[in-house]
Amino acid sequence: MSQFTVYANKNAKTRKNFPYLIDIQSDLLDELQTTVVIPLCKVSQLHDQIIAKLCPLVEIGGGKFVTMSQQLAGIDRSQLGKEITNLSENRAQFIAAIDFMILGI
Repeated sequence: MSQFTVYANKNAKTRKNFPYLIDIQSDLLDELQTTVVIPLCKVSQLHDQIIAKLCPLVEIGGGKFVTMSQQLAGIDRSQLGKEITNLSENRAQFIAAIDFMILGI
């Protein structure tokens, strides 16, 4: 598994609001059964209530999505669905969002 890979959300209860999950955990921890993910939701669901530094925007398959950094979670890897894409090019934004959430910088 590669860091910053986006997966389909297999969870039937949450996939309507969060169709994708981005795996942000370091590749050094691939041996663990769990991983840390950030859910992604469609921009249209938030009605312009986006904190840009906390929730970077990304494009997947022509659609715009918001990384909901404040909702990051640890999940079992078996809960990850099909691999969709990799967003490593947005690495700096994701790290900055986590820093902002934890450190306020």
